[in-house]
Amino acid sequence: MIRTFVVGLLGGCIVFVGGFAGAAQAGNTPVCKPILAVKDVQFSAMQLPATERKWTATVTADASRCATTAGYFEVGFLREKEYSLGLEFREQFIWSAPSVKIGVDVWFDEAVESHWIDSVRPCPCAR
Repeated sequence: MIRTFVVGLLGGCIVFVGGFAGAAQAGNTPVCKPILAVKDVQFSAMQLPATERKWTATVTADASRCATTAGYFEVGFLREKEYSLGLEFREQFIWSAPSVKIGVDVWFDEAVESHWIDSVRPCPCAR
């Protein structure tokens, strides 16, 4: 019984220490991200017959820190709707240097109250 306990304890320690070694190696890897900025926000008029509107913007990307010229990011939105509570949601897009145009469709009785860059996936660092 004691032997089983000791073997289990040693096995757990090896796994635990191995996990720390992996975390330490991952922590030494430099993490780079492009600098993204939202510009030129527009909101279209209603498009018949679907009665939808389109929110569009240009996202500029300073990817000088990255070895790549494109990657994933998310934009957070606060959508306001007539006769309803606001709704926060996120959409995933692909950034591309130097800029990319993005858009979200909304119904005729909705508006984008606010937007923000929510998350940007790391990119391989330029050397």
